[in-house]
Amino acid sequence: MNHPSQRRLLITAGPTHEPIDAVRFLGNRSSGRMGVALADAAVELGWHVTLLLGPVAARPGRPGVVVRHFKTCEDLRGLLREEVSHADALVMAAAVADYRPKPNPAMSGGKFRRTNTPLMLELEPTPDLLAEVSAARKPGQLFVGFALEPRADLLESAKAKLVRKKVDMVIANPLETMDSSTVQAMILSADGTRTDTPGVMSKTDFATWVMGVIAHATCGAQTLRAAS
Repeated sequence: MNHPSQRRLLITAGPTHEPIDAVRFLGNRSSGRMGVALADAAVELGWHVTLLLGPVAARPGRPGVVVRHFKTCEDLRGLLREEVSHADALVMAAAVADYRPKPNPAMSGGKFRRTNTPLMLELEPTPDLLAEVSAARKPGQLFVGFALEPRADLLESAKAKLVRKKVDMVIANPLETMDSSTVQAMILSADGTRTDTPGVMSKTDFATWVMGVIAHATCGAQTLRAAS
């Protein structure tokens, strides 16, 4: 892997828009601001950063972030396959749709016209992108997922995601984080440790704090590899 001063970080951020027809889509309210803040914080710490960014207005404020755009889950899937092997760490902050409209010939080729009859959409599950790339990762890569759940379910959901996704860390955020300018969260690690934020933080400060935890973890992994 790369020398610490040349560490490469891959971040995904923002929602996916899964098309219903040529003009309509299924999406979610993710703003992408957390992933963008993480990209800015990582550049400040000296990482080489590639940001895979969904259809949002947020943009990195720091020069040096390489931005590649996606709209759908399949778009992001293709970008991950291209980029993930070059990364020392992956932070999967994108809010990827769990379901997408199943292809329907009646809605292909343009805009579906409104009628006075009920319309039913058949949905199909999207692929689990983090589980896919985690299953094929190289030795020494650090993979980080996000859990956004109601506060009462947050801890158990994050623990389950660690196992299900086979990742090294899960950043667990309560559901109200989506609409707030502040964060109070925790990081669960595969070794069983839990690290809580030092109180309520702005999203900018939270991003810096998270990147400090990730930088420490990657440095530790590199030291272990060098000693082996």
